[in-house]
Amino acid sequence: MRPLSTAELLQVWEQGLREPAARRSLALLTSACEDIPSEAIATLSVGDRDSRLLKLREWTFGSELLSVASCPSCNERLEWSTLASNLSVNVDRDSPRQFTYAQDDYHVIFRLPNVSDVMGASECQSVESARRFLLRNCLLEARADSAETAPDELPDSVVEAVIRRMSEADPQADLEIELACPACEHRWRASFDIESFFWNELSAWAKRLLGDVHILASAYGWREADILNLPPQRREIYLDLING
Repeated sequence: MRPLSTAELLQVWEQGLREPAARRSLALLTSACEDIPSEAIATLSVGDRDSRLLKLREWTFGSELLSVASCPSCNERLEWSTLASNLSVNVDRDSPRQFTYAQDDYHVIFRLPNVSDVMGASECQSVESARRFLLRNCLLEARADSAETAPDELPDSVVEAVIRRMSEADPQADLEIELACPACEHRWRASFDIESFFWNELSAWAKRLLGDVHILASAYGWREADILNLPPQRREIYLDLING
């Protein structure tokens, strides 16, 4: 994997505008991971995908992540920040490809959800149908009293246990941020999704950059490609000169 240039990031962002949200990270990683065929990226576990997205985001915007949240107790808005290293979980890419779970007379063999599974689940109409879709895709074998059984016939206790095991086996895919409200001192853990976080940052950056390109092109008559090839610091100097 490698960092993406300014022009490449803009191209991926523009491509992503025409894609469903679940496919945008696939476009980013396809561009950055030249050593991996695009079809293989779709088979990465969600945690492996998120680990790569976190590293690509760090290369693109730096090590600090800054955002806002609303306190679930008093609705106070607060800013939070953390470092990418605090969110990085060591991903063992040689971990088992299959996992087993047994409860009472039930025996289940499953794999971790991958990028392709998540894209399919995003088209489901409800959270429950998405969960069942992921379960059907990831269950390799399910038996009750040694007889094959359909995923939809598994009891809720087995389903919940399998989902919990998936989360434990792929911790990078289920990150949470510890937050504390300065107003009411309420403390809670908020889910963190690097996929949407990175894309929102990328969108805001791309719109600002295109605005800068418009100003510089209008003032100096330069081509877009020439402006994008300027180092960011030099673009800022020219913008300051235009603004007086």
